[in-house]
Amino acid sequence: QVQLVESGGGLVQAGGSLRLSCAASGRTLSIYFMGWSRQVPGKEREFVAVINYSSTSTTYADSVKGRFTISRDNAKNTVYLQMNSLKPDDTAVYYCNAGHLMSPASTPDYWGQGTQVTVSS
Repeated sequence: QVQLVESGGGLVQAGGSLRLSCAASGRTLSIYFMGWSRQVPGKEREFVAVINYSSTSTTYADSVKGRFTISRDNAKNTVYLQMNSLKPDDTAVYYCNAGHLMSPASTPDYWGQGTQVTVSS
């Protein structure tokens, strides 16, 4: 079992930056990929970014490409999402996720509780 806890959300003006963190605990040796998704109330959850164990592969949604950067520190069992040039459309609850080697990134095995990001115009 793995537990994920996000932090770093908050209120920021358009054009500003935030850095989200997600710390994993429990059976962390089973984790292969870690990623981020976001959700606006009443809408479907949207993929944001994902990174593999060795940090040799990253994938981003087109909507955040060039603005967001995902990274991880395996020694700390933590994944980060650096968000720059934030837009009001980035406002959402951001959820950390993680999965096993044989699990597709589209269906993570574990989810965090979410952290609110609000971008004002």
